[in-house]
Amino acid sequence: MSAAETTSARHGLSKGAKRGILAIVIVAVIAFIALGTKVVPYGAELPGAEEGFNAETYGEETFPAVQEGITERAVPAEELAAAIAADPDAAVGEYAVQSSGGPVFSVTMTGTFAENSSGIYDFQVEGLPEALTVRVQTGPAINGTELRDATGDIAFGEFTNQIDYQNAAASLNEYMKSAVLEGVDTEALEGSTATITGAFTMINPEAWLVTPSELEVG
Repeated sequence: MSAAETTSARHGLSKGAKRGILAIVIVAVIAFIALGTKVVPYGAELPGAEEGFNAETYGEETFPAVQEGITERAVPAEELAAAIAADPDAAVGEYAVQSSGGPVFSVTMTGTFAENSSGIYDFQVEGLPEALTVRVQTGPAINGTELRDATGDIAFGEFTNQIDYQNAAASLNEYMKSAVLEGVDTEALEGSTATITGAFTMINPEAWLVTPSELEVG
């Protein structure tokens, strides 16, 4: 064996052999990727996209059932206030739906709009404890997840992620404005009487912030 051959054997494969093996590996990887890739024509809808969450249509599609569910669960404000004052835990167990933000109650009440602060009105209802403050949000910004959570029928597991779950609440709030508050002069409600059905999360038993699902002025 020559000195050159001895040196080559000692150092393993030649540079040419190494390049050949590398080329084979690259071709194999490209072929593997190609076999697992489906080409979708430009502008075509991806398979399964039609089944995904659509925040623009969710509120319109879902609000009627939510509205009906809240109406069915709604407790007169006087009865609910008395139950919460007597035993908050028992009231939660009997009337509320648990959510990540706290227990959500559905309520119905007739009263008078009082002071307005950024679209949130104090709402005076006869027969309620003096220590209880009831407020109703009328927009333009409707915040919170009460409409989504009030019935217990909309679960996180129905959505791909937390963002879609949160957007579902926002979509319901947005659609409620057109379904319930459209035609109501929400900037001039002070002094008006109304019957309201809606939902609130009990964070403070003596302060209810109600998101309406139904609102009838007069």
